[in-house]
Amino acid sequence: MNILVIRFRQMGDTILATPLLNTLHATFPEARIDLVLNERIAPLFEGHPALHSIQTFTDDERHHALTYLQKVWRIVHRVRYDVIIDMRSTVNTQVFALFSPHTPYRIGLHKSYTRLTSNHLLPECGSKSMVDHNISLAAPLAALRPLVVDRHITLPVSEDDLLSMRRYLEHMGIDISKPIVLMGVTAKLSFKVWHEDRMTEIIDRFIAQYPDVQIIFNYAPGQEEENARRIYRQLKDRSRVFIDVQAKSPRELLALSHHIALYFGNEGGARHIVHAAGRPSFVICAPGSLKSTWIPQDAVPADGVSAMDLADTNGLTPQQMYNLITIEAVWKRFNDFIATHHIDLKSTITNL
Repeated sequence: MNILVIRFRQMGDTILATPLLNTLHATFPEARIDLVLNERIAPLFEGHPALHSIQTFTDDERHHALTYLQKVWRIVHRVRYDVIIDMRSTVNTQVFALFSPHTPYRIGLHKSYTRLTSNHLLPECGSKSMVDHNISLAAPLAALRPLVVDRHITLPVSEDDLLSMRRYLEHMGIDISKPIVLMGVTAKLSFKVWHEDRMTEIIDRFIAQYPDVQIIFNYAPGQEEENARRIYRQLKDRSRVFIDVQAKSPRELLALSHHIALYFGNEGGARHIVHAAGRPSFVICAPGSLKSTWIPQDAVPADGVSAMDLADTNGLTPQQMYNLITIEAVWKRFNDFIATHHIDLKSTITNL
């Protein structure tokens, strides 16, 4: 059996698709499973045990109509797919099913236009876990074989990548025998960034309370780097914050995540990479984001603070919702999280 899964969009969304890939692989171990995704995040999935091949699209290809249609046509006619799972089911992605009407299982989300191209429609996510929602897209295939559900969020990492990252960290002055905390102090989208002054105060408290910890800020070049360096300059004690240590690609960030004790910061794609590395995370959720949807609950400790935990947010603007997330609320819940999950911030946390 040949299965095609389409998952365009951001890094975090695609990482949360891995439980669907793992479920398909566990249920149909003999099947060929191909994944369509954005080119810039494809290296994260290279060597994934559930996948036979990765089909990538550049931003230019996705936004040039003729080029996009030609490439979709080639993909669905190069392999005769028995199953096409369109995880977003946009007008653009439904072209895969449109160009492959012979495919017995064309699975998508229930929208006004999808019934024209997909023959198995499921409800959109709503407020439930994104992991469970993604796995549910395999439900029509239970008619062929009982599903073997695998909820693990997984990304492959090589020993060479781990060793290379370790050597880089040591070269940059980091002591691998002491805990490392990765912090997402900013984000690409401004509406997903908690107040800088409050973030700075939390980091100051954290540094004072956990003197053995070494801190790395996660940021991308450009505006994110400017934001991160501004917060760095405002800290009372910068001696254990390694502002120039950088993961220059998602794949490097995955290798770095295997060396850390904890992730803290704004919710986003980096947190999902950390989760795939099996490391705990505590985040500040963006306004309107449900923890139950975006923070998976499995064997890897993960939690956060959302404005909706603290008050009724109906009718509030994003800024007003962020205002509800106070320093004291974050600090108490963050420390409770560390204590509850016995996260060791005083000694070696990895034997890589």
